[in-house]
Amino acid sequence: MRGLLFLCIANSVRSQMAEGLAREKFGDRICVQSAGTQPSEINPLAVAVMREIGIDISSQRSKNVDEIELSSVDLVVTLCAEANCPTSLNLARQLHWLVHDPVEVTGSNEERLESFRLVRNEIWKKLLTLDFPDS
Repeated sequence: MRGLLFLCIANSVRSQMAEGLAREKFGDRICVQSAGTQPSEINPLAVAVMREIGIDISSQRSKNVDEIELSSVDLVVTLCAEANCPTSLNLARQLHWLVHDPVEVTGSNEERLESFRLVRNEIWKKLLTLDFPDS
Protein backbone atom coordinates (compact mmCIF):
# COMPACT_ATOMS: atom_id res chain seq x y z
CA MET A 1 0.00 0.00 0.00
CA ARG A 2 1.21 3.50 -0.83
CA GLY A 3 2.10 5.76 2.12
CA LEU A 4 1.55 9.48 2.65
CA LEU A 5 2.97 11.39 5.62
CA PHE A 6 2.04 14.92 6.66
CA LEU A 7 4.78 16.46 8.72
CA CYS A 8 5.06 19.63 10.77
CA ILE A 9 6.53 20.62 14.09
CA ALA A 10 3.86 20.09 16.76
CA ASN A 11 1.58 17.68 14.86
CA SER A 12 -1.33 19.45 16.53
CA VAL A 13 -3.24 21.33 13.81
CA ARG A 14 -2.20 21.45 10.15
CA SER A 15 -0.81 17.95 9.80
CA GLN A 16 -3.68 16.50 11.84
CA MET A 17 -6.28 18.21 9.65
CA ALA A 18 -4.38 17.11 6.54
CA GLU A 19 -4.37 13.52 7.79
CA GLY A 20 -8.14 13.58 8.34
CA LEU A 21 -8.82 15.23 4.99
CA ALA A 22 -6.54 12.84 3.10
CA ARG A 23 -8.22 9.84 4.69
CA GLU A 24 -11.53 11.28 3.51
CA LYS A 25 -10.19 11.72 -0.03
CA PHE A 26 -8.18 8.50 -0.42
CA GLY A 27 -10.04 6.11 1.87
CA ASP A 28 -8.23 2.79 2.28
CA ARG A 29 -6.26 3.13 -0.96
CA ILE A 30 -3.40 4.97 0.77
CA CYS A 31 -1.92 4.68 4.25
CA VAL A 32 -2.17 8.26 5.57
CA GLN A 33 -0.23 9.37 8.65
CA SER A 34 0.92 12.57 10.31
CA ALA A 35 3.74 13.37 12.69
CA GLY A 36 5.84 16.17 14.10
CA THR A 37 9.36 16.82 15.27
CA GLN A 38 8.09 18.21 18.58
CA PRO A 39 4.65 16.61 19.03
CA SER A 40 2.16 18.08 21.46
CA GLU A 41 -1.62 17.66 21.76
CA ILE A 42 -4.25 17.96 19.03
CA ASN A 43 -5.74 21.43 19.19
CA PRO A 44 -9.46 21.34 20.09
CA LEU A 45 -10.23 24.01 17.47
CA ALA A 46 -8.79 21.72 14.77
CA VAL A 47 -11.10 18.96 15.99
CA ALA A 48 -14.05 21.38 15.98
CA VAL A 49 -13.60 22.68 12.42
CA MET A 50 -13.07 19.18 11.07
CA ARG A 51 -16.22 18.02 12.82
CA GLU A 52 -18.09 20.85 11.02
CA ILE A 53 -17.48 19.04 7.73
CA GLY A 54 -18.22 15.58 9.10
CA ILE A 55 -14.65 14.39 9.73
CA ASP A 56 -13.80 13.24 13.23
CA ILE A 57 -10.10 13.54 14.10
CA SER A 58 -10.63 13.36 17.86
CA SER A 59 -9.20 9.83 18.04
CA GLN A 60 -6.00 10.80 16.23
CA ARG A 61 -2.97 11.50 18.38
CA SER A 62 0.08 13.67 18.04
CA LYS A 63 3.10 11.52 17.13
CA ASN A 64 6.83 12.02 16.84
CA VAL A 65 8.27 11.41 13.39
CA ASP A 66 10.51 8.79 15.03
CA GLU A 67 7.38 6.65 15.50
CA ILE A 68 6.78 6.44 11.75
CA GLU A 69 8.18 3.60 9.69
CA LEU A 70 9.65 5.80 6.97
CA SER A 71 10.22 2.90 4.60
CA SER A 72 6.42 2.71 4.22
CA VAL A 73 6.16 6.37 3.17
CA ASP A 74 6.17 7.25 -0.53
CA LEU A 75 5.47 10.97 -0.15
CA VAL A 76 6.08 13.44 2.67
CA VAL A 77 4.18 16.72 2.68
CA THR A 78 5.50 19.35 5.08
CA LEU A 79 2.99 21.97 6.17
CA CYS A 80 5.05 24.49 8.08
CA ALA A 81 5.27 28.18 7.51
CA GLU A 82 8.22 28.40 9.87
CA ALA A 83 11.85 28.41 8.77
CA ASN A 84 12.59 25.39 10.97
CA CYS A 85 10.17 23.06 9.23
CA PRO A 86 11.56 19.52 9.07
CA THR A 87 12.60 18.74 5.51
CA SER A 88 15.44 16.22 5.41
CA LEU A 89 14.03 12.74 5.75
CA ASN A 90 15.96 11.42 2.73
CA LEU A 91 12.87 10.06 1.08
CA ALA A 92 12.28 9.83 -2.63
CA ARG A 93 9.54 12.44 -2.83
CA GLN A 94 8.80 15.47 -0.66
CA LEU A 95 6.49 18.43 -1.13
CA HIS A 96 6.27 21.58 0.94
CA TRP A 97 2.93 23.30 1.36
CA LEU A 98 3.39 26.71 2.92
CA VAL A 99 0.37 26.84 5.24
CA HIS A 100 -0.15 29.52 7.89
CA ASP A 101 -0.43 28.28 11.48
CA PRO A 102 -3.92 29.26 12.69
CA VAL A 103 -2.78 28.99 16.32
CA GLU A 104 -1.01 32.33 15.81
CA VAL A 105 -4.32 34.13 15.28
CA THR A 106 -5.64 35.97 18.32
CA GLY A 107 -9.05 37.47 18.87
CA SER A 108 -12.47 36.15 19.65
CA ASN A 109 -13.25 32.46 19.58
CA GLU A 110 -15.13 32.98 16.30
CA GLU A 111 -12.13 34.78 14.74
CA ARG A 112 -9.87 31.95 15.81
CA LEU A 113 -12.30 29.34 14.46
CA GLU A 114 -12.45 31.18 11.14
CA SER A 115 -8.65 31.04 10.90
CA PHE A 116 -8.76 27.28 11.45
CA ARG A 117 -11.49 26.95 8.81
CA LEU A 118 -9.40 28.86 6.28
CA VAL A 119 -6.44 26.56 6.89
CA ARG A 120 -8.67 23.47 6.65
CA ASN A 121 -10.07 24.69 3.33
CA GLU A 122 -6.61 25.57 1.99
CA ILE A 123 -5.31 22.09 2.79
CA TRP A 124 -8.37 20.52 1.12
CA LYS A 125 -7.75 22.54 -2.07
CA LYS A 126 -4.13 21.41 -2.12
CA LEU A 127 -5.20 17.79 -1.61
CA LEU A 128 -7.56 18.01 -4.56
CA THR A 129 -4.61 18.82 -6.82
CA LEU A 130 -2.17 16.35 -5.23
CA ASP A 131 -0.72 14.04 -7.85
CA PHE A 132 -0.35 10.82 -5.90
CA PRO A 133 0.08 7.73 -8.12
CA ASP A 134 -2.32 4.84 -7.68
CA SER A 135 -4.87 6.98 -5.84
